[in-house]
Amino acid sequence: MNEKAGNKNKTQQTRTAAELQGKSSARKAILIEALSYIGKFRGKVVLVKYGGAAQIRDDLKKGFAQDMVLLHSLGMLPVIVHGGGPEVNRAIKAMGGEPVFIDGQRVTTSESLAIAEMVLSGSVNKDLVALLNSNGAKAVGISGKDGNLIRAKKLVRRDGLDLGHVGEVDHVEPEVVRLLLDNGHIPVISPIAMDEGGNTLNVNADSVAARIASAMKAEKIIFMTDVDGVMDEGRRISNINADGALKLINDGVITGGMVPKVDAMIHCLRSGVGSAQIINGSEEHSIIAELFTDEGIGTKIVP
Repeated sequence: MNEKAGNKNKTQQTRTAAELQGKSSARKAILIEALSYIGKFRGKVVLVKYGGAAQIRDDLKKGFAQDMVLLHSLGMLPVIVHGGGPEVNRAIKAMGGEPVFIDGQRVTTSESLAIAEMVLSGSVNKDLVALLNSNGAKAVGISGKDGNLIRAKKLVRRDGLDLGHVGEVDHVEPEVVRLLLDNGHIPVISPIAMDEGGNTLNVNADSVAARIASAMKAEKIIFMTDVDGVMDEGRRISNINADGALKLINDGVITGGMVPKVDAMIHCLRSGVGSAQIINGSEEHSIIAELFTDEGIGTKIVP
C-alpha cells in the first residue's frame, strides 16, 4: 500500500469513528431525555382517546398496541377510550339502514342504538383488547355501563332537535377503572352508557375520555386524530394555555370538529388534569414521540 492510499484509509477510519461517536452521543441524549419523562409519568394515569387512522390502518393499530404495552411496562397507567363511528356506519348500512347526522352529531334511533352498542362494546372493543393482549398486555374491555362507570343523561340540544338515544356524561364513578389498573390491567372503554333508569345511551367518545380523565386526575390526556394539531393560518400551534385556547374558539380560529375536542381538553385542565394533547395518530409511534421527547408533537394545552 502506498503512502497516499494509507493516508486515505486513515482519513476514512477517522471519519467513520467520528460518525459512530456522534451517533452514540445522539442516542445517549435521546435516552437521557426519555428517562426524564419515564420518571415523570411513572405511576401516573395517561388517558388516550384512540381514533382516526390509528384505529383503521393495520400497521398503526399494531404500533399503537406496542406503545401501550411499553408505557405499561415502564410503570405508567394507560387507560384507553375508543370511538368507532366508521365501523358503526358500515354496520348500519350492512343491515339496510342509512346513518343520519345533524350538525355532525349522530341521530341514534332504537335500531341504530342496538347496532352501535353491538359494534362499539362488541367487535371494536374486543378486537382492540385482543390486539393489546397479543402484544403482551393484560387488557380488559368494558363499557360505560360496567361498574356504573358513566352515568349519562339524554342530550338536549338548544334548538330542540331530538337526536334520539344520544347522551351526555352526567357523572363518573371510576372505581372499576382503578380496580383494573391496581391489578395490572389496561382498561379499554367503549362510550356506551346508561341513565338513572337503566336506559342505554350512545355518548360522544371525546366527552367520555375527558370526563374519565378528570375524575381520575390523570397526569395527561392525549387525543389521537388525523391532523397535526390546532392550526392558525396554516401553522401548528405547539403550546397554548386553556384561556388562550378558549379565545381561539371564540375568535373563530378553532372551528368544526376541533371545537368539541378542545372544549373537552379545557374541561380536563380545569378539573385537575396535568396537560392535554392533540396529536396526529397517522404518524407511527406518535404516542412515544409525544411522551418521551422535549419537543413532542401536536398541540399541547396546559392549565
